[in-house]
Amino acid sequence: MNLGSIIRDVPDFPKPGIMFRDITPLFRNPAAFRFALDGLTELLADQTFDSFAAVESRGFLFAAPLADRLGKDLTILRKPGKLPADTVSESYALEYGEATLEVHRDGLKAGERVVVVDDLLATGGTAAAAARLIRRLDAEVVGHLFLIELAFLDGRKALGTDPVFSLVIE
Repeated sequence: MNLGSIIRDVPDFPKPGIMFRDITPLFRNPAAFRFALDGLTELLADQTFDSFAAVESRGFLFAAPLADRLGKDLTILRKPGKLPADTVSESYALEYGEATLEVHRDGLKAGERVVVVDDLLATGGTAAAAARLIRRLDAEVVGHLFLIELAFLDGRKALGTDPVFSLVIE
Protein backbone atom coordinates (compact mmCIF):
# COMPACT_ATOMS: atom_id res chain seq x y z
CA MET A 1 0.00 0.00 0.00
CA ASN A 2 1.30 3.46 -0.86
CA LEU A 3 0.79 5.56 2.28
CA GLY A 4 2.22 8.61 0.53
CA SER A 5 -0.79 8.63 -1.78
CA ILE A 6 -3.16 8.70 1.21
CA ILE A 7 -1.42 11.50 3.11
CA ARG A 8 -2.72 14.86 1.85
CA ASP A 9 -0.50 17.86 1.03
CA VAL A 10 -1.92 21.20 2.19
CA PRO A 11 0.00 24.20 0.80
CA ASP A 12 0.59 27.32 2.87
CA PHE A 13 -0.47 25.81 6.21
CA PRO A 14 0.00 26.89 8.95
CA LYS A 15 1.68 29.81 7.16
CA PRO A 16 2.70 30.72 3.61
CA GLY A 17 5.53 28.63 2.20
CA ILE A 18 4.87 25.57 4.39
CA MET A 19 3.62 22.36 2.70
CA PHE A 20 1.73 20.59 5.50
CA ARG A 21 1.47 16.78 5.41
CA ASP A 22 -2.06 16.02 6.59
CA ILE A 23 -2.35 12.52 8.03
CA THR A 24 -6.09 12.72 8.81
CA PRO A 25 -7.10 10.79 5.64
CA LEU A 26 -5.10 7.85 7.04
CA PHE A 27 -7.55 7.58 9.96
CA ARG A 28 -10.53 7.47 7.59
CA ASN A 29 -9.05 4.34 6.05
CA PRO A 30 -8.79 1.53 8.63
CA ALA A 31 -6.76 -0.71 6.32
CA ALA A 32 -4.23 2.07 5.70
CA PHE A 33 -3.97 2.90 9.41
CA ARG A 34 -3.43 -0.77 10.24
CA PHE A 35 -0.82 -0.98 7.47
CA ALA A 36 0.97 2.07 8.95
CA LEU A 37 0.94 0.56 12.45
CA ASP A 38 2.22 -2.75 11.09
CA GLY A 39 5.05 -0.93 9.30
CA LEU A 40 5.98 1.11 12.38
CA THR A 41 5.94 -2.06 14.50
CA GLU A 42 8.26 -3.77 12.01
CA LEU A 43 10.70 -0.86 12.11
CA LEU A 44 11.16 -1.51 15.85
CA ALA A 45 11.39 -5.31 15.60
CA ASP A 46 15.10 -5.43 16.50
CA GLN A 47 15.06 -2.65 19.10
CA THR A 48 15.25 -3.16 22.85
CA PHE A 49 13.35 -0.50 24.79
CA ASP A 50 11.02 0.01 27.75
CA SER A 51 8.64 2.75 26.73
CA PHE A 52 7.38 5.21 24.18
CA ALA A 53 7.37 9.00 24.59
CA ALA A 54 4.65 10.46 22.39
CA VAL A 55 4.91 14.05 21.16
CA GLU A 56 1.70 16.11 21.24
CA SER A 57 -0.50 15.70 19.47
CA ARG A 58 -0.16 13.55 16.40
CA GLY A 59 2.49 11.38 18.04
CA PHE A 60 -0.24 10.23 20.44
CA LEU A 61 -2.18 8.71 17.54
CA PHE A 62 0.64 6.28 16.76
CA ALA A 63 2.33 5.76 20.13
CA ALA A 64 -0.81 4.65 22.00
CA PRO A 65 -1.72 1.75 19.69
CA LEU A 66 1.96 0.79 19.37
CA ALA A 67 2.36 0.73 23.16
CA ASP A 68 -0.69 -1.52 23.36
CA ARG A 69 0.56 -3.84 20.60
CA LEU A 70 4.07 -4.13 22.03
CA GLY A 71 3.21 -4.10 25.74
CA LYS A 72 5.28 -0.97 26.43
CA ASP A 73 4.78 1.98 28.77
CA LEU A 74 3.68 5.28 27.30
CA THR A 75 4.65 8.78 28.43
CA ILE A 76 3.18 11.85 26.80
CA LEU A 77 5.04 15.06 26.00
CA ARG A 78 2.57 17.94 25.96
CA LYS A 79 2.23 21.63 25.34
CA PRO A 80 2.61 23.85 28.43
CA GLY A 81 -0.17 23.83 30.99
CA LYS A 82 -1.76 20.55 29.86
CA LEU A 83 -0.24 18.18 32.44
CA PRO A 84 -1.67 18.26 35.98
CA ALA A 85 1.37 17.27 38.08
CA ASP A 86 4.89 18.69 38.46
CA THR A 87 6.58 19.02 35.05
CA VAL A 88 9.92 19.61 33.35
CA SER A 89 9.88 21.72 30.17
CA GLU A 90 12.02 22.26 27.08
CA SER A 91 11.61 25.10 24.56
CA TYR A 92 12.70 24.88 20.92
CA ALA A 93 12.43 26.53 17.51
CA LEU A 94 10.06 25.26 14.82
CA GLU A 95 10.39 25.95 11.12
CA TYR A 96 7.51 28.42 11.58
CA GLY A 97 7.80 29.63 15.19
CA GLU A 98 8.71 28.53 18.70
CA ALA A 99 7.21 25.95 21.03
CA THR A 100 7.65 24.19 24.38
CA LEU A 101 7.15 20.59 25.46
CA GLU A 102 6.52 19.38 28.99
CA VAL A 103 6.60 15.99 30.66
CA HIS A 104 5.66 14.95 34.18
CA ARG A 105 8.75 14.98 36.36
CA ASP A 106 7.94 11.38 37.32
CA GLY A 107 6.98 10.41 33.75
CA LEU A 108 10.14 8.37 33.16
CA LYS A 109 12.55 6.48 35.39
CA ALA A 110 16.31 6.92 35.39
CA GLY A 111 17.83 4.48 32.91
CA GLU A 112 14.55 3.81 31.12
CA ARG A 113 15.10 3.11 27.39
CA VAL A 114 12.72 5.28 25.36
CA VAL A 115 11.57 5.53 21.74
CA VAL A 116 10.25 9.01 20.84
CA VAL A 117 7.21 8.90 18.54
CA ASP A 118 5.87 11.66 16.32
CA ASP A 119 4.08 11.76 12.99
CA LEU A 120 6.67 13.73 11.03
CA LEU A 121 10.38 14.54 11.00
CA ALA A 122 11.01 17.88 9.29
CA THR A 123 13.88 20.02 10.59
CA GLY A 124 14.22 17.94 13.76
CA GLY A 125 13.57 20.69 16.30
CA THR A 126 10.65 19.02 18.03
CA ALA A 127 12.30 15.59 18.17
CA ALA A 128 15.57 17.07 19.45
CA ALA A 129 13.67 18.94 22.19
CA ALA A 130 11.86 15.72 23.12
CA ALA A 131 15.20 13.92 23.38
CA ARG A 132 16.67 16.67 25.59
CA LEU A 133 13.61 16.50 27.83
CA ILE A 134 13.88 12.72 28.18
CA ARG A 135 17.59 12.93 28.96
CA ARG A 136 16.91 15.58 31.62
CA LEU A 137 14.94 12.87 33.43
CA ASP A 138 18.03 10.59 33.18
CA ALA A 139 16.28 8.26 30.74
CA GLU A 140 17.94 7.05 27.52
CA VAL A 141 16.70 7.83 24.02
CA VAL A 142 17.18 4.67 21.96
CA GLY A 143 15.46 5.97 18.85
CA HIS A 144 12.97 8.25 17.12
CA LEU A 145 10.03 6.76 15.23
CA PHE A 146 8.16 8.71 12.55
CA LEU A 147 5.39 7.95 10.10
CA ILE A 148 6.87 10.51 7.63
CA GLU A 149 10.35 11.92 7.17
CA LEU A 150 10.96 14.92 4.93
CA ALA A 151 14.54 13.93 4.10
CA PHE A 152 15.22 17.08 2.08
CA LEU A 153 15.00 19.10 5.33
CA ASP A 154 17.80 17.00 6.91
CA GLY A 155 16.09 16.67 10.31
CA ARG A 156 18.27 13.70 11.22
CA LYS A 157 21.16 16.13 11.63
CA ALA A 158 19.42 17.74 14.63
CA LEU A 159 19.17 14.31 16.28
CA GLY A 160 22.90 13.63 16.29
CA THR A 161 23.66 9.94 16.69
CA ASP A 162 20.14 8.95 17.81
CA PRO A 163 18.72 6.20 15.58
CA VAL A 164 15.86 7.33 13.33
CA PHE A 165 13.13 5.01 12.02
CA SER A 166 10.78 6.41 9.35
CA LEU A 167 8.07 4.59 7.46
CA VAL A 168 7.50 7.07 4.60
CA ILE A 169 10.56 9.00 3.42
CA GLU A 170 10.00 11.91 1.03
